[in-house]
Amino acid sequence: MGDDDTDVARAQEYALLAALLARSPDEAMLRNMSRLKSDGTPLGAAHRMLAEASAEKDAAAVAHEYFELFIGVGRGELLPYGSYYLTGFLHERPLARLRADLVDLGIERVEGSEPEDHAAILCETMAGLVAAEFAVSVERQRHFFARHVAPWMGRFFTDLEAAKAADFYRPVGAVGRLFIEIEAEAFALPG
Repeated sequence: MGDDDTDVARAQEYALLAALLARSPDEAMLRNMSRLKSDGTPLGAAHRMLAEASAEKDAAAVAHEYFELFIGVGRGELLPYGSYYLTGFLHERPLARLRADLVDLGIERVEGSEPEDHAAILCETMAGLVAAEFAVSVERQRHFFARHVAPWMGRFFTDLEAAKAADFYRPVGAVGRLFIEIEAEAFALPG
């Protein structure tokens, strides 16, 4: 979408969100995130809140919170899947469309992993698209974002901010929500 520095920052943001949604952070990741900087923007303020939460929490507490939010006994408070947000059910048509688009991009599913419409996998895929790990145009990035991320992920991050079990993950929700809003605005700009 932009210059190399912007694309590096975008890829890093997607990768951070992917890592935090795929599993709870360990102590080393919490220490690294405690050094996130604020730049005076709303996204920067959310980074500052995430840095403060990272400095205050230990990995065991965050792991318990992650379990309550995303796994739970029976099910977690939130289901971070595109199919669920778009249809109310898991493994529905949005997942089938996503799988077809991933095949077109040359991305294969890792056996035993979460369904591909998991928020972490979509963020990881966007990180790869932005970082040019896959030879795709900005238009292909825009298409992928518009079809598989924009329709639901902002609502997911808003729900994460408001989740009863969220403490550490509340600023993760804020970072995700703000970043998806920025991406949507940028992709809406003419080409």
